[in-house]
Formats: sequence, structure tokens, C-alpha cells
Amino acid sequence: MPPVTLASLFSDGWRRAGDDGPLLVTADGPGLSYGQAATGAQRYRRALRRLGVERGDRVAVQVEKSPDAVLVYLACLQLGAVYVPLNPGYTAGEVAHVVADAQPRVVIVDPGLPRPDGVTCRTLDTSGGGTLAADASAAERDEESPETPPQPQDPAVLLYTSGTTGRPKGAPLTQGNLGSNAETLRRAWGFGPGDCVAHALPIYHAHGLLVALNVSLVNGTPLFWFARFDPRGLVDTAGRWTVFMGVPTHYVRLLAEPGCSAERLAGVRLWVSGSAPLLAATHEEWQGRTGQRILERYGMTETVMLTSNPLEGERRPGSVGLPLEGVEVRLAPNAGPDGIGEIQVRGPNVFSGYWRRSDLQETTFAAGGWFRTGDLGSFDPDGYLRIVGRSKDLVISGGLNVYPKEVEAVLDSLPGVAESAVVGLADPDWGEAVAAAIVARPGEHLDPEVLREAARRQLAGYKVPRRIEVVNELPRNAMGKVEKATIRRMLDTGTVK
Repeated sequence: MPPVTLASLFSDGWRRAGDDGPLLVTADGPGLSYGQAATGAQRYRRALRRLGVERGDRVAVQVEKSPDAVLVYLACLQLGAVYVPLNPGYTAGEVAHVVADAQPRVVIVDPGLPRPDGVTCRTLDTSGGGTLAADASAAERDEESPETPPQPQDPAVLLYTSGTTGRPKGAPLTQGNLGSNAETLRRAWGFGPGDCVAHALPIYHAHGLLVALNVSLVNGTPLFWFARFDPRGLVDTAGRWTVFMGVPTHYVRLLAEPGCSAERLAGVRLWVSGSAPLLAATHEEWQGRTGQRILERYGMTETVMLTSNPLEGERRPGSVGLPLEGVEVRLAPNAGPDGIGEIQVRGPNVFSGYWRRSDLQETTFAAGGWFRTGDLGSFDPDGYLRIVGRSKDLVISGGLNVYPKEVEAVLDSLPGVAESAVVGLADPDWGEAVAAAIVARPGEHLDPEVLREAARRQLAGYKVPRRIEVVNELPRNAMGKVEKATIRRMLDTGTVK
């Protein structure tokens, strides 16, 4: 694919939709047309210019999900500013770290959140009110100056990683990174003129912002808008939208809805899952209940999407599918005899390095420009990729490698087990001991020793958890990914819940 920009692809999507085409739709009816969005984004662009924002400046945004939050994102892209989304749940200290690192020209916050010190701040609420709206009104008569269209190498967004290995790092993604990935996904997932995407994800995260939102805008597709995930609302409106993108927890909760049935969901053509591993049991239960198969894919903050199960063909439980068009995926040359190695990738969607962290360049990329994902995986004989876990989560017990996902798959298959998470704990004899936190299915009572004996029948002795704790739930981040560092601390300190 020749170099493209996200801004130019958005223009193509706008032409496909037309000014009267719906952009945001709610259960109550039309919410915002493409033409209205263009006008609204222009107002916020003028407001940002009045605040001194120029091409390349960062604009940090910590607001609740709303149509106007989308318009601010579009305004930044049009202006050539770099959009920095922040989780509204961040503490003042977490926000201060990002502000000090990104050095934004402006920070836009929800009126109910504290304003960081030492930087220009504006407010924006879910109804479009706040001081940024006042700036937009004041700027209505400002003269428009000609602007150079964004180029593929221009930065478009700066996302901060989860920080599981230290303070969060900024991952800048360019117009070319985002444009190539959005267009690739649009084609890979068969988007057409009749599609409508149910958007129930947050927009401070790559999944909701750079996948669900970008792909829809590039295609000129309406978004059926949910301010937050609402399983009953999704089931009740299924058929008014054709595509759903969610995380594994969403599918578990949808399955708990009494109305979740093949008949009710027949009008939906595509169910996509990502941001965390989807249990094979959930995949199979979904197909049994609805008659449809979930499409699981794999990506990262630094790369957006890398692989996907096919739209047509086998969607394999436990696999994240095949490399996307234009994306190269390999295992590190030192992969072990078991076929498991670090996943490395390169392509037009891959970032060029962490924000202001040139010191990390040699450890971030292998020779030849291959980005080291830190994930461990293996390939099936026909090229389907399987994620085994994070390299930092690898447990080395008595000098032998234990891959947590292998142990979790066995534990999850045992009677009464809803889900599990396996970690390594420091051990004076073995270096690390395998430990597991397990959630029981409703109404089940689990005996750790019984579970250990059952696991021993399927696993080599060194892989069997030496310690099993039954917990009420596994700690997760906002996107449903299990936080293993938190589990490790819980087990280390005995603060199991």
C-alpha cells in the first residue's frame, strides 16, 4: 500500500457518507451527521489555534466519552496537532507525569477533574459545554489561515502505555501509521456502505479510538453510540448496527443477558474481540448460543493491529490469526526448541520509537527494524499465531521455562473453574514457584489441592502450581486485561480477595 495519511482517508470517508450521512446514532435516534461533525471540528480547531496550538504541538485530553470529545480529536488531526488521550480515571499524580513528559500546549479536562499545574487548561463536558466551547464561540469570526495537509511522517497521536514495567512511556503514532492500519482493517473486515459499528469502548484507548473509531470514519460508517458498555442496550438494539468491537469481558457479560440469542443477534455480521486474550470456552459458548463466530485479533499500543483471524475462513479459538496485509510477523531468531519465541514485527503501522526515550531504541528494536513486542508466541503449521504470554511473565522454575498460558488453559478446563491467572513467585529453592489465582463458577466450591491433583494429570510436575488461591475476581485494567503484577503482589503479601 502506498503511504497514506489518516486525514486523507477521513476525507474519503466523508465523501462516501455525504454531509447528511449519519456519523453518531443513539438508541433515541440520529445524533450527529458527518456534515455537522465537520462544522463542529472546525469550531474546535479555531479554538485551539486561538490558544496557540500549532502543528506538532501536543493537546492532552482527559474527558468523559462524548460526541464533542470526538470532535476535539478530529480538530487536532485537521490542525496537525498531536492528540494525547488520558483516562478520566487517572489520578492527579498520573496526569502530572504525562503532562511533564508530553509537555502539551493545552490540557482539556472534564469539569469535575482537577486541573494540572503549569499548563493552559480548558474544560469540556459531555454536553459540549465548558471553557473550550466558549473559546470556540469567541473564535467563530477568526480568519482561517491556509494549512499544509498532514504528511505520512507527521505525528498524530501520543498514547501512553500501561506502565506495567515502570512509569508509562509515550508511543507516538504518525498519520501514516494510523492511515495504513485503518485502511487495511477496513478491507480485511469487509466494511461496506451498509455497515454501522456499535461503539461501546472508551476513546482514551487504542481499541476504541484507533480501531473502532478510525476504521468507521475511514469507511464513512455510522457509529451507534454508547457512552459506556451496556449489555442490555446492545442486545436490545442489535440489528440497528452490524459490527461490534469489544473485549473478552464484554462477551462474558453479553452471554449473561437473557436476550442474547441467535434470533436477537441475527442482524449483526461481525463480532471482533481484542485487547486481552479470549478464552476458548467463551469463543465456543458464543458460537453455541448465537451461531456466530467471534473474530479475535492482536495488536499493541505501539503498532495498532498486527494480526487477525480471517473474515472468511477459520476463526481459530486460542489463536489471534494471520498477519495483516503489509505486516511482517516473526519469532525471534533464538526461539526455543518448543517453537516458542518473542514475537517481533515490522510494517507501515509500527511506530519508530518511544517519545523522548532514545536510550531505549536498542532494546526496543532488533536488527533490521523489527519491533520487539515482549510477547511470547508460536505459529501453527499453517501460519496462525498463538500468544503464549508476556516475556516478563515467563516463569523459570528450577531452570525450566513455564509458560503461564499453557498452565491457565489446563486450569480453565477443570470443572468449576471460571478463569485463572498464573504468575511466578520468588522461591529460595526453585528461583520461582508457579502460583495461580482462580475464580470459581457461580455456586461452585473449589479445593486447591483437588485442583492441583487434577492439573498434575495434564502437566509435567514442574508446571503444576505449587500454590493455588481461590479469589472472587481477577484484577483487570480498563480494557479487561488481567493485571498480573497486581496478582503477584496479592499473593506475595497475602492480601487475596
